[in-house]
Formats: sequence, C-alpha cells, structure tokens
Amino acid sequence: MLLASGLLVTGCAITPDSIVKQPMTAKPTAVVPAKASNGAIFNSAAYRPLFEDRRPRYAGDIVTINIVENTSATKAGESSASKDGKAEGSITSLLGKPMPKASVSGTSSLSYKDKADEKSSNVFNGSITVTVIEVLSNGYLVVSGEKQISLDKGTEFVRFSGVINPDSITVGNFVPSNKVADARIEYRTNSKIDAASIVSMLARFFLSIAPL
Repeated sequence: MLLASGLLVTGCAITPDSIVKQPMTAKPTAVVPAKASNGAIFNSAAYRPLFEDRRPRYAGDIVTINIVENTSATKAGESSASKDGKAEGSITSLLGKPMPKASVSGTSSLSYKDKADEKSSNVFNGSITVTVIEVLSNGYLVVSGEKQISLDKGTEFVRFSGVINPDSITVGNFVPSNKVADARIEYRTNSKIDAASIVSMLARFFLSIAPL
C-alpha cells in the first residue's frame, strides 16, 4: 500500500526513460575572429561564400525532422491433428460350452486444432527540430533532439536521434524520418494515465478479496 501510494504521489513527476542515449543538443564550435584585411572588394572579416547555401553542416546547426513512420506486421500460424480408432470383439463360447453370441465394440476419436494470429501497426506523424551534435569523417551529420509539451499536469516527451546524409536535406532544412539512419524515435508521457492504471489494479485487488 505504501509503495502504491508513493507511486501515485510521485508518478507525475518522473521523467520517462529514453532509448536515445546521447546528448540532446550541442553548442557550435567557437569561431576565431579573422583579422580584417581591407581591400577594394574583399574583406576577410565579412566574407561569406557567394554560392554556399544555408544547409546545416556544422555542430550546433539545426535541422527539422518530419516524422512519417507507418509500419505494420502480421504473423499467423495454424496446426491441426486428428486420430480415429475402432475396436470390435465377440464371444461365442465360455469354458468350452456354447453360449448366445455376445459382441463388444468401441470407437474413439481425437482431434486437435490450434490457430494463432498476431497483428501490429505503428503510425507516428509529426515534426521535431534537432541539433547537429557531431560531423562524421564522411560528412554525415549525427543529430539528436528533444521536445517537451506540457499539458495541464502532464508532460509529453518527443525524442529523436539518428544519422543524416546532407544530400537528403531539402529546401528549408527538412528531412523525412524514413531517410535517417540509426533512427531512434520515441513518444513518452508522464501524465496521470499511469496513476490511473495503478488505481485500477488496486481496485481489482480489493474487489477480489471483498466478500460478496
């Protein structure tokens, strides 16, 4: 009872565990100011590449992930077996003396059938902006991020991590989640639904021992 009460009191304040086991954000690398070199046209302190886009390419840059997950799986199995038996017998004499004919017969039948069907589906749509936390040697970007949404007395956690090919980044710095390698996508909440489940378990326990 004390354990259940403690869970009810503290359940809403516990941050759910995460499958994303890496930093959620990173600060950009400090840039050493270049010494100004004034000239007729070129100025090194204010230089920006003329044809360079604004796609993320360094640690600390951000990119928006469009979560478009829709998966389904089906598993089914079936087995059956049957067995039939029949036995017959008759008696025409007893101790060498004839007697009225008597017959005995018996039959047996056994059958077995088992069937299992399992289906699962997952639909997750949304978006989350993540931070580049590392640039790999091949130029791919390791990203990670978290979004928290507080509703009334509960908080929802959306977390994401993975590896992005810079070529997959579209205009506006968007990447669909189905083009992210090693993706870790999760949605968790610490709302009162968990506490309601505990109360339901306690109610079932007391109802099971209560006299009718």
